[in-house]
Amino acid sequence: VQLQASGGGLVQAGGSLSLSCAASGNTRSIRAIGWYRQVPGKQREMVAGITNGGSVNYADFVKGRCTISRDNAKNTVYLQMNSLKAEDTAIYYCRADLLYYTDTGEPIVEASWGQGTQVTVSS
Repeated sequence: VQLQASGGGLVQAGGSLSLSCAASGNTRSIRAIGWYRQVPGKQREMVAGITNGGSVNYADFVKGRCTISRDNAKNTVYLQMNSLKAEDTAIYYCRADLLYYTDTGEPIVEASWGQGTQVTVSS
């Protein structure tokens, strides 16, 4: 599975951005897609995730400000971010959790990452 993240940019504090993560390849193997972010020198952290069943979860620092959604027909997951803060500045990555089976029926669990998109919030 290949992931293409887009939608990052420069926005003023209080503004909004919508990120997109488009999946291609063996998309039937995708079980969930999540958004993560990373600031130089810090560990990558989860922002939000959505499962195939539509269950969503959010990190505490974005609850009430972000909405994750998916368009199955387009194999795309979106992250709508509102009320952005300077501390939201980071590179945002999407990740797909994959489950597929070998010819012999062995389950394979993997993760696939997109290339990242920069979000910069000016204060």
